[in-house]
Amino acid sequence: MRNGFFKKLIGIVLCIPLLAGCAYASEFSFDTRNVDEGFTTLGLSPEFDYEVPESLPSILTDQVGYAQNSSKIALFQGELLPDFFAVVDVDSGVKVYTGEIVQKGYDEKEGVLVSYGDFTSLQTPGRYYIEAEVIGQSYTFVIEENPYEELYDVALKQYYYNRCGLTLSSELAEEAAHNACHSKEAQLKESADVKMDVSGGWHIDEAYTRDVPTGCRTVNYLLLAYELYPQMFDDDLGIPESGNGIPDILDEVKYEVDWLLKMQDSTSGAVYSAVNSVDNAAVSYLLYIDGITMDATIQFAATMAKFSYLYQNYDREFATRCLKAADRAYRNAGQYLKDVSPEEYFYASTELYRATGGYGYHNVILNYLTENPLEDMENDFIFWGCVTYLSTKQRVDVNTCETMIDILMLEGENISYASKNSKFLVSMDEEESGTAALLRDITRLAVVDHIITNHEYATVLENHLHYMLGRNLRSISYLDGAGSRNYVDIDEKLGIMKQVELNAELVLMMSAIMEELQAGREVEVSGE
Repeated sequence: MRNGFFKKLIGIVLCIPLLAGCAYASEFSFDTRNVDEGFTTLGLSPEFDYEVPESLPSILTDQVGYAQNSSKIALFQGELLPDFFAVVDVDSGVKVYTGEIVQKGYDEKEGVLVSYGDFTSLQTPGRYYIEAEVIGQSYTFVIEENPYEELYDVALKQYYYNRCGLTLSSELAEEAAHNACHSKEAQLKESADVKMDVSGGWHIDEAYTRDVPTGCRTVNYLLLAYELYPQMFDDDLGIPESGNGIPDILDEVKYEVDWLLKMQDSTSGAVYSAVNSVDNAAVSYLLYIDGITMDATIQFAATMAKFSYLYQNYDREFATRCLKAADRAYRNAGQYLKDVSPEEYFYASTELYRATGGYGYHNVILNYLTENPLEDMENDFIFWGCVTYLSTKQRVDVNTCETMIDILMLEGENISYASKNSKFLVSMDEEESGTAALLRDITRLAVVDHIITNHEYATVLENHLHYMLGRNLRSISYLDGAGSRNYVDIDEKLGIMKQVELNAELVLMMSAIMEELQAGREVEVSGE
């Protein structure tokens, strides 16, 4: 499958043996006569309400697998560990690799000693598990050239499954197939007599909400993935538009963009914020359109300009329409700047400047940076704006570009350093910050890795994917349908793919990993 941007120069269940108690038949016998004689009770019946704690592996691995040429590390938790571990072929039961368990340190928060087992030099394709004396076995995993390709396609196709207002065929959607939903006209929440066609777009939650800011942020990440890694996106994902000569990721984004255009007020250029479905016994459901907000308006302006810029080679007429809509929304937001986030206004200005070359937009960019010197890339709008400014073909301020690159590089170094110093090889404590924070960090590193092609950064990216696929203290895979112990069996709220914005960040992260694997990156390994 599957450079765009600026120069790519500087890039089962844990089988702990249950000790069956062997009953020993003795010759002793007991006199059972009158055993209750002379005894009284409190009249209480014993209650046994003991919940057996769940048994989790002490050996943590990526439950999907490891690429042949990538580094491969298993984590061992506990203090009384053996000296060695073995990798066992599932089919034959043969131990194909033996390695040393190396202590890495004590995780104060979790109260557990963490050790590593490195089996990077094992590159033979197959299905394996890890075992060690006393502590048992890991879940199974594969070693192959690219174990994530199918999972990558599943992440990309999540947006098709979330389409509103369209019949999803069983041929393309399988168990997610359904008839067209929420296709009727919706009414304004504050004015029931005003009705609009706002069909289409993506559901963002189980309540079938369609939300402009969430949709825009999701599109921004998907388009960034496409912009940085266009070679990773084909035209054969298995959606209705597949085979039309346009990368399916752009087709999918266009489905959301078509809906976003319907959410713009034709008179003012401002944008309504969301559509909600409410159950109604008389007519099955009612659709309400939430009112205009400046968040929705300015984010719409940025996203439509970005899409226009990237889509112009496929449909110039539609791209021009999107650009005009972006400019109208931007001008409307400019009349209410006290209600507009400066960071969002900055980002929209970078996208419109790249798409049009208008110096009014450039002045807004430079004025913002003069008043708000860049310190980090934690804010998404600052991050997106800097990446867009660096990639523009319009005239730019060289000193500003140098500052942006320096901050991006520092961000990458900080994330890499934090990951290498983490017992779980990720940039922060997921228990405190959540997978959303992990994904935010890793999107920054994906961009930095694209700039400088650093194999060390590529390994950090992979380690975050290993973490999300089971190499974490919960031993949970956070991705749909992946791994022996999936989040759906534990807590539905833990899933990443079902959250459209987080899934878009996952797509960006996996695009960077897939590109590295496709390039056939080799790692230095010692002999077995």
